[in-house]
Amino acid sequence: MSALLWTLVALPLTVGALLAVVGRPVDRYAPTVAVGTAIAALGLAIAVAFEHPRVEAPLLDGLPAGLAVDGLSGLMVVTVTVVTAAVLLFSVADIGPGEARARFFGLMLLFAGAMLTTVTATTLTVLLMAWEVMGATSWALIGYWWRDPERGDAANTAFLTTRAADLGLYLAAGAALASGQAGSLALDELPDATGAWSAVITVGIIAAAFGKSAQLPFSFWLSRAMQGPSPVSALLHSATMVVAGAYLLLRLEPLLAQSGWGGPVVAWTGAVTAVVLGLVAVAQTDLKQLLAASTCAQIGFMVLAAGAGAVTGGTLQLIAHAAAKSLAFLVAGAWLTTLGTKALPALRGAARRHRTAGITFSVAALALAGVPPLALWAAKDVLLAGALEDNAALYVVGLAGAVISAVYSAKALWFVWQPAPAPDDREEPLPYATRLPLVTLAVACAALTVTSFPPVREAVERVLGGEGQPDPESWELVLSGTLATAVSALVWMRAPQLLTLPGRITAWASDWLRLENAARTLLVRPVMRLADALAVFDDRVLDHAVEGTARGSVRLAQWTNAQAERLVDGTVEGVAGGARVLGRWARRPQTGQLHQYLAQAVAAFTVLAVVLVLVR
Repeated sequence: MSALLWTLVALPLTVGALLAVVGRPVDRYAPTVAVGTAIAALGLAIAVAFEHPRVEAPLLDGLPAGLAVDGLSGLMVVTVTVVTAAVLLFSVADIGPGEARARFFGLMLLFAGAMLTTVTATTLTVLLMAWEVMGATSWALIGYWWRDPERGDAANTAFLTTRAADLGLYLAAGAALASGQAGSLALDELPDATGAWSAVITVGIIAAAFGKSAQLPFSFWLSRAMQGPSPVSALLHSATMVVAGAYLLLRLEPLLAQSGWGGPVVAWTGAVTAVVLGLVAVAQTDLKQLLAASTCAQIGFMVLAAGAGAVTGGTLQLIAHAAAKSLAFLVAGAWLTTLGTKALPALRGAARRHRTAGITFSVAALALAGVPPLALWAAKDVLLAGALEDNAALYVVGLAGAVISAVYSAKALWFVWQPAPAPDDREEPLPYATRLPLVTLAVACAALTVTSFPPVREAVERVLGGEGQPDPESWELVLSGTLATAVSALVWMRAPQLLTLPGRITAWASDWLRLENAARTLLVRPVMRLADALAVFDDRVLDHAVEGTARGSVRLAQWTNAQAERLVDGTVEGVAGGARVLGRWARRPQTGQLHQYLAQAVAAFTVLAVVLVLVR
């Protein structure tokens, strides 16, 4: 089974890399290859989900590369591969032959492969590498139509925002190494760290997770991510990058609990995000922006579950949300392709014209609204039951977020089912490759409801291997279902009156609370001003200092050449001249005549004898 696990992560990464590198010459074959790879990965994911293999290979000294499939990661790999296969099948029709299909499908496979590696990683080392690949491929996919400057700017905003938060993982890894108690960087060992290092690890993990999952205050990057193709939005928002942060918090729930403060911070951030970004979704007039804001809100429930220790509920919410949100984005993409718009007022009658898309979108919207008997209704109550046991106020805020979900979901439904100004009720059938994933995901939105009720829920809890968690009481299920249904019906009947809000409020909310403006004001502009100041300092101070030093060195060299070198040359020439004179004197006695040598010897000995006599 270890070979299957290696193959599960290697197959989409390898095929995706090859398609992206080869490029246009294989555009014709890319869709078939990509869909086949996704289906093969789905089969591998199902196999490893049952067998729970664990593999390890040497990477760095004392830091092995480990992958494993347990209960949580087993559910995740199946979810990721199912959604990936559905989205890629939809993309066969959505990404036309004129597009760079090999690059698109290759990047999508790389994206999915990075997510599979993320959810199966057992060490921070492997998690970091997969985390980075996921961020890089998301940047490339959001900016897929890179010739459009606006899309490129959106990709940069998304990448830089998540990249800044990703530094938290490096902080956590450094603290884990420093603590010594998590020296291998194994995820399971992180809760063993104590003291200040444990707090640093917790802060780093929370920051990285909030950034990746677009929780407050990082939510605005998800709005910009809507510039990418619709299949990218469907995959990114449902089962890959955006849920990676929520998955990490659910995985490391023991770390949050051990810290004492991490759990409440995470739970309340998720609850507030569910409410605030739900209101942002209500204010949107663009369908994709509404769905993007709802993603932040719905993931807020998963984050709430992680903080409250309701891992089972958070996992069920994640899986049900993946089906509903991918379905909603795919339908939005189909309408954008056929009708050329994503503005809600312009989509009036869209559900009537495309009945398959309209019915499946209704299933997704009602699921997001929490209307019984669809999956998110019961899954949300499972996690809210954990919140209620932890803190009644947390439950109330979470329930308020659920009610707001019904408002924005019913709003979207109201617009797409209203008669168009120029009625055209004719069915315009979508391609089979488009309809099949839509119907499949719609069925999943209903079928997944059983996972939130006994005995399936108990089986899920056993698979996750956590402690027993509180079950939702009957009154909780009835209350949430009744509220969702009543609010949805009220919005449907009184939408023009209820959805007419003061322009100042809607402008602020529809602009995502101006979070991006705040980030630019508080972070980007000060950094750019500092960079400009440092550039001026470099030009006016450092450059002048370097140039002055260079000029001084040249002048010193010129003076040395003019003064000191002349003295040195004169000294050397004087020594050479003296040596020549001494040489001439030394050559004079060397005549070659024996009697002269004898006379010189007699004279020398005579002088020596006189000296000896005088000295004594």
